Amino acid sequence: MTEPYVRDFQAFASNGAAGAPPWLREIREGAIARFTALGFPTMKQEAWRFTSVAPIAETHFTLPGSRRPQLALRDVAALSALGAGPRLVFVDGRYEPGLSSLAGLPEGVQATSLAEATRSGPRGELARRHLARYAPWQDSAFAALNTAFLADGAFVHVAADTVLAQPLEVLFLATSGTAVTGAGGPTVSHPRSLFIVERGARATLMESYASIADGLQWTNAVTETVVGEGARVELYRVQREGRNAYHIATTQSRQERDSYLGLHVLTLGGSLARHDITTVLDGTGAELILNGLYVLGGSQHADHHTVIDHARPHCASHEFFNGVLAERAHGVFNGRIIVRPGAQRTDSKQTNNNLLLSTEARADSQPQLEIYADDVKCTHGSTVGPLDQTALYYLRSRGLSPETAQSLVTYGFAAEILGRMQRPDVRERLDRLVRAGLA
Repeated sequence: MTEPYVRDFQAFASNGAAGAPPWLREIREGAIARFTALGFPTMKQEAWRFTSVAPIAETHFTLPGSRRPQLALRDVAALSALGAGPRLVFVDGRYEPGLSSLAGLPEGVQATSLAEATRSGPRGELARRHLARYAPWQDSAFAALNTAFLADGAFVHVAADTVLAQPLEVLFLATSGTAVTGAGGPTVSHPRSLFIVERGARATLMESYASIADGLQWTNAVTETVVGEGARVELYRVQREGRNAYHIATTQSRQERDSYLGLHVLTLGGSLARHDITTVLDGTGAELILNGLYVLGGSQHADHHTVIDHARPHCASHEFFNGVLAERAHGVFNGRIIVRPGAQRTDSKQTNNNLLLSTEARADSQPQLEIYADDVKCTHGSTVGPLDQTALYYLRSRGLSPETAQSLVTYGFAAEILGRMQRPDVRERLDRLVRAGLA
């Protein structure tokens, strides 16, 4: 099943990717070799036992052709999670400067494409230091495949002590349908993001994934985030691709001393979605808020695997994931907290709650703790169940219809996650998307 992608890589490496710097070509070659060795995962592997990627493995997805759909700025604004403000726009993983808008960014913020950033100069050296250094492509077939085909994506650098007050959106649009892309079959894009926020800086970033059409497509995304000493970052990620889309993602972050990261994940779209999130608290006093919500219906399947790695003492992490599952939807959550030897005074909490709106909906939840230190405070918990009948009875006793009562209780369950988002303007926009998803 890997041979077609090896052939595609050979064509890619000798064609459009031939002008890459030597260090990047070396990484790509190592990644395609690793992908070949690993192969696509199967349900026999513990990490994938609830999720089958056979629909992806058994279909040959090709890179999109050179043709691009004609989009207007108003079309992009309609697909944006924020609607307005500075943004980088990518179509099938390729930067579209004509659709992007970077006016108003403060001095000290560089936002551009990875293809541009990896060239020579200070940005090239910065990309070389960080790109493909954190995402585990040696252990993940999908991350390895993304790294092998690494051609373009988002590069955002916030210099030390810089404040990026306005949210910056990175919008990835996936096309589907051969009439648009010019490809000969289903297409795959491998978007890559590298976010570097240096010492003492402040930034709010948004990753958005959406589809232009509703055909068969596959997005295989990787994001690496570096949070410097004393920096504060709010990173939002919204996935609302089409119902025939496959979405596989790897998100990796590394935090330094006294830093703060609020990572908020919203999953609404896709037929099959898998998101591996690994956060490493690699500096004393680092703090993490990992916040997630998945709203699924029909036969949608979403699998979230999270790892919070406490590598240094005196760090705190709080993880909250809620799932709303209707019809025949299937939600999977696997949360793992690791406390390394010497990471004393760790404070870590993990909660996963799932709301089943039908008898056919299903949720599998596996919270885990691995503790190798003795002075820690760690808790975890998980719930799976239907709507609270007491709450429904109370609302109906006040004159509300059964449908309205159910809608209010369900929205309140989802709003618990939204309420932990620090940016009111972003929270309001995401609230609208959640309401639409629940409807």
